[in-house]
Amino acid sequence: MNTTRIALVGDRSPDVRSHTRVPLLLDALRECEGLDLDAYWIPTEEAEEHGVGGFDAVWLLPGSPYRSETGALAAVRTAREERIPFLGTCAGFQHALLEYARDVCGLHGASHAENTPDAEDPLIVPLACSLVGHEGAIALEPGSLAAGLLGAERSLERYHCDYGAGAAHVDTLRAHGLRFSGTDTEGDVRIAELPGHPFFLATLFQPELAGDGHRPHPFILGLARAATDHAKATR
Repeated sequence: MNTTRIALVGDRSPDVRSHTRVPLLLDALRECEGLDLDAYWIPTEEAEEHGVGGFDAVWLLPGSPYRSETGALAAVRTAREERIPFLGTCAGFQHALLEYARDVCGLHGASHAENTPDAEDPLIVPLACSLVGHEGAIALEPGSLAAGLLGAERSLERYHCDYGAGAAHVDTLRAHGLRFSGTDTEGDVRIAELPGHPFFLATLFQPELAGDGHRPHPFILGLARAATDHAKATR
C-alpha cells in the first residue's frame, strides 16, 4: 500500500484547539478507517519557501493571522492548480477565497481585513457578531460535495472565528466557478467548493472540533479518502 502524505499547513501552536485535535483525528483515521496516513506539519513560512507539491492532500488549518499570508495562499494555489485534494477550515476557508479572488477572478487588490486592516476593499471582513465558541446551523445545497459527504441538507457546526466573506465579491467568485454550497440561517456563505476538482472544500466552521476528536467529521474523512485515491493514482 502507498503511504498517503498529507500537508498540514499552519503555524502550529498548543494554544490553537484545532491543532491539538489533529493528532487524535489522524489516529482515528488510521485505526478505524484503516487509512495509511503520514502527516507533515508545514509552517506557512516553509510553504512560502518550499511549496507543498508532492503531497496527496493539503489541509490549511486555523490559526490566523498566519506568519506568512503568501505561504498560505501558495498552498491553496498549488492544491487548486495541481488537483491535489484540499481542505481549508476557518482561516483556511478565508484564504482559499482570497487566493481564488486574486488568481482566478483577477481581483488583485482583494485582501483580508485581519492582515490589512486599512484595506479599501477587503474580501474577508470582520463578522457583525463574533463566532468564537459558537455553534450554528448550516443549510447545504443539494447535489453538492458537502451535502454528499454529510448525507443531509442541514448540519450543526462549531466555529471559532471573527472574520468571514464580505458580500461585495461573492457573486464575482461564483461567476468564476466557485460554488458556495453551505450558508447559515442569515444566508451568509459558510462552505465553498470547486466543481471539477477531485476534492476542494473550504469551511468557515471547524469540522475538526466536532465530537470528542475520536470520530472524524465527514469532511475530514472525505479529505483522507480523496488523498488515498490521489496516492494510488500518482505512485
